[in-house]
Amino acid sequence: MYIEKINQPTDVKNLNSEQLHVLADEMRQALLQKLSKHGGHFGPNLGMVEATIALHYVFNSPTDKIVYDVSHQSYPHKMLTGRKDAFLYEDKYDDVSGYSNPDESDHDFFTIGHTSTSVSLACGLAKGRDLKGDSENIIAVIGDGSLSGGEALEGLDFASELNSNLIIVVNDNDMSIAENHGGLYKNLKQLRDTDGKSECNLFKSMGLDYVFVKDGNDIDSLITAFEQVKDSTYPVVVHICTQKGKGYKIAEENKENWHYCGPFNLETGKSDMSQDGGEDYSSMTADILLKKMKEDKTVVGITSATPTVFGFTEDKRKEAHSLLTLVSPKKQPLHLRQVSQRTAASLFTVFTAHLFNVPTTSFHRIYVSTTVPQQSLYIGRLFTV
Repeated sequence: MYIEKINQPTDVKNLNSEQLHVLADEMRQALLQKLSKHGGHFGPNLGMVEATIALHYVFNSPTDKIVYDVSHQSYPHKMLTGRKDAFLYEDKYDDVSGYSNPDESDHDFFTIGHTSTSVSLACGLAKGRDLKGDSENIIAVIGDGSLSGGEALEGLDFASELNSNLIIVVNDNDMSIAENHGGLYKNLKQLRDTDGKSECNLFKSMGLDYVFVKDGNDIDSLITAFEQVKDSTYPVVVHICTQKGKGYKIAEENKENWHYCGPFNLETGKSDMSQDGGEDYSSMTADILLKKMKEDKTVVGITSATPTVFGFTEDKRKEAHSLLTLVSPKKQPLHLRQVSQRTAASLFTVFTAHLFNVPTTSFHRIYVSTTVPQQSLYIGRLFTV
Protein backbone atom coordinates (compact mmCIF):
# COMPACT_ATOMS: atom_id res chain seq x y z
CA MET A 1 0.00 0.00 0.00
CA TYR A 2 1.25 3.47 -0.87
CA ILE A 3 -0.52 5.13 2.06
CA GLU A 4 1.58 3.12 4.52
CA LYS A 5 4.72 4.75 3.08
CA ILE A 6 3.44 8.33 3.25
CA ASN A 7 5.05 9.94 6.29
CA GLN A 8 5.15 13.52 5.01
CA PRO A 9 3.94 15.48 1.96
CA THR A 10 7.28 15.13 0.17
CA ASP A 11 6.53 11.40 -0.12
CA VAL A 12 3.48 12.26 -2.24
CA LYS A 13 5.67 14.13 -4.73
CA ASN A 14 7.60 10.94 -5.47
CA LEU A 15 4.53 9.18 -6.89
CA ASN A 16 3.54 9.19 -10.57
CA SER A 17 0.01 9.82 -11.85
CA GLU A 18 -1.08 6.18 -11.73
CA GLN A 19 0.27 5.77 -8.21
CA LEU A 20 -1.51 8.94 -7.07
CA HIS A 21 -4.81 7.47 -8.22
CA VAL A 22 -4.12 4.27 -6.29
CA LEU A 23 -3.25 6.37 -3.25
CA ALA A 24 -6.63 8.13 -3.52
CA ASP A 25 -8.43 4.77 -3.54
CA GLU A 26 -6.45 3.61 -0.50
CA MET A 27 -7.18 6.81 1.40
CA ARG A 28 -10.89 6.63 0.63
CA GLN A 29 -11.04 3.01 1.76
CA ALA A 30 -9.23 3.89 5.00
CA LEU A 31 -11.72 6.72 5.61
CA LEU A 32 -14.66 4.39 5.04
CA GLN A 33 -13.27 1.81 7.45
CA LYS A 34 -12.55 4.32 10.21
CA LEU A 35 -15.77 6.28 9.86
CA SER A 36 -17.89 3.12 9.83
CA LYS A 37 -16.39 2.10 13.18
CA HIS A 38 -15.67 5.46 14.80
CA GLY A 39 -18.00 7.99 13.19
CA GLY A 40 -17.14 11.53 12.15
CA HIS A 41 -17.58 13.93 9.26
CA PHE A 42 -18.25 11.68 6.30
CA GLY A 43 -19.31 13.34 3.03
CA PRO A 44 -16.94 16.36 3.17
CA ASN A 45 -13.84 14.19 3.58
CA LEU A 46 -14.69 11.63 0.92
CA GLY A 47 -15.11 14.48 -1.55
CA MET A 48 -11.77 16.12 -0.71
CA VAL A 49 -9.40 13.17 -1.19
CA GLU A 50 -8.16 14.04 -4.68
CA ALA A 51 -7.92 17.78 -4.01
CA THR A 52 -5.85 17.14 -0.88
CA ILE A 53 -3.45 14.87 -2.76
CA ALA A 54 -3.05 17.49 -5.50
CA LEU A 55 -2.46 20.28 -2.97
CA HIS A 56 0.35 18.37 -1.30
CA TYR A 57 1.78 17.24 -4.63
CA VAL A 58 2.08 20.84 -5.89
CA PHE A 59 2.69 22.92 -2.78
CA ASN A 60 5.34 22.58 -0.08
CA SER A 61 3.59 22.30 3.26
CA PRO A 62 4.31 23.47 5.91
CA THR A 63 6.38 26.23 4.27
CA ASP A 64 3.37 26.86 2.05
CA LYS A 65 0.47 27.23 4.46
CA ILE A 66 -2.92 25.54 3.91
CA VAL A 67 -5.86 26.71 6.04
CA TYR A 68 -9.05 24.61 6.04
CA ASP A 69 -12.40 26.25 6.67
CA VAL A 70 -14.19 24.61 9.61
CA SER A 71 -11.45 21.96 9.04
CA HIS A 72 -13.96 19.11 9.26
CA GLN A 73 -12.74 18.12 5.77
CA SER A 74 -9.09 17.86 6.86
CA TYR A 75 -8.95 14.07 7.44
CA PRO A 76 -7.16 13.43 4.10
CA HIS A 77 -4.75 16.26 4.95
CA LYS A 78 -3.94 14.55 8.23
CA MET A 79 -3.33 11.26 6.45
CA LEU A 80 -0.65 12.88 4.27
CA THR A 81 1.05 14.87 7.03
CA GLY A 82 2.36 12.17 9.35
CA ARG A 83 -0.90 11.09 10.98
CA LYS A 84 -1.96 8.19 8.75
CA ASP A 85 -1.82 5.66 11.60
CA ALA A 86 -4.86 7.34 13.18
CA PHE A 87 -6.81 6.30 10.09
CA LEU A 88 -5.29 2.90 9.42
CA TYR A 89 -5.25 1.26 12.86
CA GLU A 90 -8.31 1.05 15.07
CA ASP A 91 -6.36 1.31 18.33
CA LYS A 92 -5.05 4.69 17.18
CA TYR A 93 -8.34 6.19 15.92
CA ASP A 94 -8.51 8.63 18.82
CA ASP A 95 -4.93 9.87 18.42
CA VAL A 96 -6.14 12.83 16.34
CA SER A 97 -9.03 15.24 16.62
CA GLY A 98 -11.66 15.82 13.97
CA TYR A 99 -10.31 19.27 13.14
CA SER A 100 -7.00 20.93 12.35
CA ASN A 101 -4.81 21.22 15.43
CA PRO A 102 -1.31 22.80 15.68
CA ASP A 103 -0.59 20.57 18.69
CA GLU A 104 -0.75 17.56 16.37
CA SER A 105 1.34 18.80 13.47
CA ASP A 106 3.36 21.69 12.05
CA HIS A 107 1.15 21.37 8.97
CA ASP A 108 -1.86 22.73 10.94
CA PHE A 109 -1.85 26.44 11.71
CA PHE A 110 -5.08 26.99 13.64
CA THR A 111 -7.42 25.06 15.89
CA ILE A 112 -10.63 25.53 13.95
CA GLY A 113 -14.18 24.23 14.18
CA HIS A 114 -16.03 27.34 13.09
CA THR A 115 -17.32 28.05 9.62
CA SER A 116 -16.43 30.90 7.22
CA THR A 117 -13.04 31.64 8.82
CA SER A 118 -10.37 30.34 6.42
CA VAL A 119 -10.23 33.23 3.95
CA SER A 120 -9.84 35.84 6.70
CA LEU A 121 -7.24 33.73 8.48
CA ALA A 122 -5.33 33.25 5.23
CA CYS A 123 -5.47 36.98 4.56
CA GLY A 124 -3.79 37.51 7.93
CA LEU A 125 -1.09 34.98 7.13
CA ALA A 126 -0.52 36.60 3.74
CA LYS A 127 -0.29 40.07 5.25
CA GLY A 128 2.23 38.85 7.83
CA ARG A 129 4.28 37.17 5.12
CA ASP A 130 4.35 40.36 3.07
CA LEU A 131 5.42 42.46 6.04
CA LYS A 132 8.32 40.08 6.67
CA GLY A 133 9.34 40.02 3.03
CA ASP A 134 8.76 36.28 2.66
CA SER A 135 7.37 34.53 -0.42
CA GLU A 136 5.55 31.32 0.54
CA ASN A 137 2.15 30.40 -0.88
CA ILE A 138 -0.90 30.93 1.33
CA ILE A 139 -3.87 28.69 0.53
CA ALA A 140 -7.37 28.92 1.98
CA VAL A 141 -9.72 25.96 1.41
CA ILE A 142 -13.40 26.82 1.81
CA GLY A 143 -16.58 24.94 0.93
CA ASP A 144 -19.46 26.53 -0.96
CA GLY A 145 -21.63 26.12 2.13
CA SER A 146 -19.37 28.46 4.12
CA LEU A 147 -19.07 31.16 1.46
CA SER A 148 -22.21 33.05 2.46
CA GLY A 149 -21.07 33.52 6.05
CA GLY A 150 -20.28 37.12 6.88
CA GLU A 151 -16.65 36.55 7.77
CA ALA A 152 -16.01 34.68 4.50
CA LEU A 153 -17.45 37.56 2.50
CA GLU A 154 -15.35 40.03 4.47
CA GLY A 155 -12.27 37.96 3.69
CA LEU A 156 -13.07 37.85 -0.02
CA ASP A 157 -13.68 41.59 0.01
CA PHE A 158 -10.30 42.27 1.61
CA ALA A 159 -8.30 39.72 -0.38
CA SER A 160 -7.92 41.76 -3.56
CA GLU A 161 -6.31 44.59 -1.60
CA LEU A 162 -3.35 42.36 -0.77
CA ASN A 163 -1.95 42.58 -4.31
CA SER A 164 0.15 39.52 -3.49
CA ASN A 165 -0.03 35.74 -3.35
CA LEU A 166 -3.25 34.30 -1.90
CA ILE A 167 -4.90 31.18 -3.33
CA ILE A 168 -8.52 30.51 -2.37
CA VAL A 169 -9.70 27.00 -3.21
CA VAL A 170 -13.51 26.95 -3.33
CA ASN A 171 -14.65 23.36 -2.85
CA ASP A 172 -18.08 23.45 -4.50
CA ASN A 173 -20.16 20.31 -3.94
CA ASP A 174 -23.48 22.16 -4.29
CA MET A 175 -24.30 21.52 -0.64
CA SER A 176 -24.02 22.94 2.82
CA ILE A 177 -25.03 20.52 5.55
CA ALA A 178 -28.46 20.81 3.96
CA GLU A 179 -29.15 22.40 0.58
CA ASN A 180 -27.84 25.89 -0.18
CA HIS A 181 -30.11 28.92 -0.43
CA GLY A 182 -29.65 32.47 -1.65
CA GLY A 183 -28.47 34.56 -4.57
CA LEU A 184 -24.79 33.69 -4.15
CA TYR A 185 -25.59 30.06 -4.94
CA LYS A 186 -27.43 31.01 -8.12
CA ASN A 187 -24.15 32.46 -9.35
CA LEU A 188 -22.19 29.35 -8.35
CA LYS A 189 -24.67 27.30 -10.38
CA GLN A 190 -24.19 29.62 -13.35
CA LEU A 191 -20.45 29.11 -13.10
CA ARG A 192 -20.81 25.33 -12.87
CA ASP A 193 -23.22 25.26 -15.83
CA THR A 194 -20.92 27.39 -18.02
CA ASP A 195 -17.61 25.78 -17.00
CA GLY A 196 -16.71 29.00 -15.22
CA LYS A 197 -17.36 31.22 -18.25
CA SER A 198 -20.48 33.07 -17.06
CA GLU A 199 -20.19 36.84 -17.40
CA CYS A 200 -21.65 37.11 -13.92
CA ASN A 201 -18.82 35.98 -11.66
CA LEU A 202 -18.88 36.79 -7.95
CA PHE A 203 -15.15 36.31 -7.55
CA LYS A 204 -14.07 38.43 -10.51
CA SER A 205 -16.45 41.19 -9.40
CA MET A 206 -14.55 41.28 -6.10
CA GLY A 207 -11.28 41.85 -7.93
CA LEU A 208 -9.96 38.28 -7.78
CA ASP A 209 -8.43 36.19 -10.56
CA TYR A 210 -10.36 33.01 -11.30
CA VAL A 211 -9.61 29.43 -12.41
CA PHE A 212 -12.34 26.80 -12.89
CA VAL A 213 -11.91 23.03 -12.51
CA LYS A 214 -14.95 21.12 -13.75
CA ASP A 215 -13.96 17.78 -12.22
CA GLY A 216 -12.64 18.47 -8.75
CA ASN A 217 -12.16 14.75 -8.17
CA ASP A 218 -9.70 14.34 -11.03
CA ILE A 219 -6.16 14.48 -9.67
CA ASP A 220 -4.49 15.39 -12.96
CA SER A 221 -6.84 18.34 -13.61
CA LEU A 222 -6.32 19.58 -10.07
CA ILE A 223 -2.53 19.36 -10.31
CA THR A 224 -2.62 21.36 -13.56
CA ALA A 225 -4.77 24.07 -11.95
CA PHE A 226 -2.68 24.29 -8.77
CA GLU A 227 0.56 24.44 -10.73
CA GLN A 228 -0.96 27.29 -12.74
CA VAL A 229 -1.59 29.40 -9.64
CA LYS A 230 1.43 28.37 -7.54
CA ASP A 231 3.66 31.36 -6.72
CA SER A 232 1.06 33.72 -8.21
CA THR A 233 1.56 37.37 -7.32
CA TYR A 234 -2.12 38.26 -7.06
CA PRO A 235 -5.10 36.75 -5.17
CA VAL A 236 -6.84 34.02 -7.15
CA VAL A 237 -9.83 31.73 -6.65
CA VAL A 238 -9.58 28.12 -7.84
CA HIS A 239 -13.18 26.93 -8.12
CA ILE A 240 -13.30 23.11 -8.00
CA CYS A 241 -16.50 21.06 -8.37
CA THR A 242 -16.41 17.95 -6.18
CA GLN A 243 -18.84 15.19 -5.25
CA LYS A 244 -19.83 15.07 -1.60
CA GLY A 245 -19.62 11.52 -0.27
CA LYS A 246 -17.69 10.31 -3.33
CA GLY A 247 -16.99 6.60 -3.37
CA TYR A 248 -19.88 5.52 -1.15
CA LYS A 249 -23.06 5.25 -3.22
CA ILE A 250 -25.46 5.63 -0.29
CA ALA A 251 -23.79 8.91 0.72
CA GLU A 252 -23.65 10.18 -2.86
CA GLU A 253 -27.42 9.75 -3.09
CA ASN A 254 -28.23 11.06 0.42
CA LYS A 255 -25.77 13.91 0.92
CA GLU A 256 -27.51 15.63 3.83
CA ASN A 257 -27.90 12.47 5.91
CA TRP A 258 -24.25 11.58 5.35
CA HIS A 259 -22.61 14.89 6.16
CA TYR A 260 -21.77 13.38 9.54
CA CYS A 261 -22.21 9.83 10.78
CA GLY A 262 -21.97 7.64 13.82
CA PRO A 263 -20.73 4.04 13.58
CA PHE A 264 -22.61 2.12 10.90
CA ASN A 265 -22.68 -1.07 8.85
CA LEU A 266 -20.53 -0.40 5.80
CA GLU A 267 -22.52 -2.79 3.57
CA THR A 268 -26.01 -1.56 4.42
CA GLY A 269 -25.40 1.97 5.71
CA LYS A 270 -27.53 1.26 8.76
CA SER A 271 -26.50 2.84 12.05
CA ASP A 272 -24.93 0.68 14.74
CA MET A 273 -26.39 2.94 17.43
CA SER A 274 -29.24 1.30 19.27
CA GLN A 275 -32.68 2.68 18.49
CA ASP A 276 -35.60 1.70 20.70
CA GLY A 277 -38.20 3.05 18.32
CA GLY A 278 -39.21 5.79 20.74
CA GLU A 279 -39.46 9.48 20.06
CA ASP A 280 -36.39 11.65 19.92
CA TYR A 281 -36.14 15.31 20.89
CA SER A 282 -35.47 16.58 17.38
CA SER A 283 -38.60 14.99 15.85
CA MET A 284 -40.69 16.07 18.84
CA THR A 285 -39.51 19.66 18.41
CA ALA A 286 -40.29 19.63 14.68
CA ASP A 287 -43.78 18.22 15.28
CA ILE A 288 -44.53 20.90 17.89
CA LEU A 289 -43.27 23.73 15.70
CA LEU A 290 -45.05 22.45 12.58
CA LYS A 291 -48.30 22.31 14.53
CA LYS A 292 -47.81 25.89 15.72
CA MET A 293 -46.90 27.03 12.20
CA LYS A 294 -50.14 25.61 10.83
CA GLU A 295 -52.15 27.26 13.58
CA ASP A 296 -50.38 30.64 13.35
CA LYS A 297 -48.78 31.73 10.06
CA THR A 298 -46.60 34.28 11.90
CA VAL A 299 -44.64 31.56 13.74
CA VAL A 300 -41.18 31.24 12.17
CA GLY A 301 -38.57 28.57 12.85
CA ILE A 302 -34.96 29.80 12.75
CA THR A 303 -32.01 27.46 12.42
CA SER A 304 -28.29 27.99 11.83
CA ALA A 305 -28.36 26.06 8.53
CA THR A 306 -28.57 22.76 10.43
CA PRO A 307 -32.32 22.07 10.19
CA THR A 308 -32.22 18.36 11.06
CA VAL A 309 -30.84 19.19 14.51
CA PHE A 310 -34.35 20.23 15.50
CA GLY A 311 -36.13 17.71 13.35
CA PHE A 312 -36.66 19.57 10.09
CA THR A 313 -35.66 16.86 7.66
CA GLU A 314 -36.13 17.50 3.93
CA ASP A 315 -39.76 16.35 3.92
CA LYS A 316 -40.66 18.51 6.93
CA ARG A 317 -38.89 21.51 5.42
CA LYS A 318 -41.11 21.18 2.37
CA GLU A 319 -44.13 21.07 4.67
CA ALA A 320 -42.97 24.20 6.49
CA HIS A 321 -42.22 26.05 3.22
CA SER A 322 -41.13 29.66 3.75
CA LEU A 323 -41.80 29.59 7.49
CA LEU A 324 -38.47 27.89 8.13
CA THR A 325 -35.60 30.36 7.84
CA LEU A 326 -32.02 29.13 7.48
CA VAL A 327 -29.38 31.56 8.65
CA SER A 328 -25.60 31.54 8.75
CA PRO A 329 -24.24 28.98 11.21
CA LYS A 330 -22.59 29.41 14.57
CA LYS A 331 -23.27 33.01 15.47
CA GLN A 332 -22.49 34.59 12.10
CA PRO A 333 -23.81 38.17 11.81
CA LEU A 334 -27.35 38.35 10.44
CA HIS A 335 -29.13 40.96 8.38
CA LEU A 336 -32.02 41.74 10.69
CA ARG A 337 -35.42 43.28 10.32
CA GLN A 338 -37.85 44.06 13.05
CA VAL A 339 -41.17 42.28 13.10
CA SER A 340 -44.05 44.19 14.60
CA GLN A 341 -45.29 43.07 17.98
CA ARG A 342 -48.68 42.69 16.33
CA THR A 343 -47.33 39.79 14.26
CA ALA A 344 -44.93 38.21 16.74
CA ALA A 345 -45.43 36.79 20.19
CA SER A 346 -43.90 38.68 23.08
CA LEU A 347 -42.47 35.45 24.39
CA PHE A 348 -39.99 33.60 22.19
CA THR A 349 -39.37 29.97 23.05
CA VAL A 350 -36.15 28.42 21.80
CA PHE A 351 -35.93 24.66 21.50
CA THR A 352 -32.41 23.32 21.06
CA ALA A 353 -31.49 19.67 20.68
CA HIS A 354 -27.84 18.79 21.22
CA LEU A 355 -27.65 15.64 19.09
CA PHE A 356 -29.19 14.24 15.91
CA ASN A 357 -32.14 11.87 16.42
CA VAL A 358 -31.20 10.69 19.88
CA PRO A 359 -33.98 8.77 21.68
CA THR A 360 -35.34 10.55 24.74
CA THR A 361 -34.38 7.58 26.90
CA SER A 362 -30.68 8.06 26.21
CA PHE A 363 -30.44 11.81 25.78
CA HIS A 364 -28.00 12.99 28.47
CA ARG A 365 -27.65 16.69 27.63
CA ILE A 366 -30.92 18.50 27.08
CA TYR A 367 -31.50 22.18 26.48
CA VAL A 368 -35.18 22.88 25.87
CA SER A 369 -37.86 25.47 26.49
CA THR A 370 -35.78 28.54 27.24
CA THR A 371 -38.26 31.41 27.38
CA VAL A 372 -37.00 34.94 26.72
CA PRO A 373 -39.41 37.88 27.24
CA GLN A 374 -38.96 40.59 24.63
CA GLN A 375 -41.00 43.42 23.23
CA SER A 376 -40.40 42.48 19.63
CA LEU A 377 -38.91 39.62 17.70
CA TYR A 378 -36.02 39.94 15.30
CA ILE A 379 -35.72 37.32 12.60
CA GLY A 380 -33.04 36.80 9.97
CA ARG A 381 -33.52 37.62 6.34
CA LEU A 382 -32.76 34.52 4.28
CA PHE A 383 -28.98 34.33 4.55
CA THR A 384 -27.67 30.83 4.26
CA VAL A 385 -24.56 28.69 4.10
